[in-house]
Amino acid sequence: MEFENLSVEDIQKQLEKLDRNRSDLEKVLEQRQQQAKYDLAQQIKDMIAERGYDLAEMVRLISGRKRRGAAPARRASGRQYTKYMDPDNPANIYVRGVIPGWMKQKMQEQGYDPGSKQDREAFKANSLQVVE
Repeated sequence: MEFENLSVEDIQKQLEKLDRNRSDLEKVLEQRQQQAKYDLAQQIKDMIAERGYDLAEMVRLISGRKRRGAAPARRASGRQYTKYMDPDNPANIYVRGVIPGWMKQKMQEQGYDPGSKQDREAFKANSLQVVE
């Protein structure tokens, strides 16, 4: 089709027709995608049943839910906290919160008061290494 010879009104009609077709195609695409999901889910259910497994158990395994007693999932807040490492023992890491025993002991040995925020900050700055 030659668009050069179309009038403004004809071009507008063509565009409106294209918009309607696009809208209809998007609806059909969404329906087909939903149906494909349902079909896949049914195939998976059938496979599980054929092998004699419990569907609920398999869903738990697939969804990755942690076992009872496992640590709770961390919130994805995006906050990054500074990690501090004991240079004498790299296994000793402090991030934030309750001061671990190894850190209290080292602070006291070096004359810092673990109950004082100023002393904690000074100890972290002078005696621990920042882990990146």
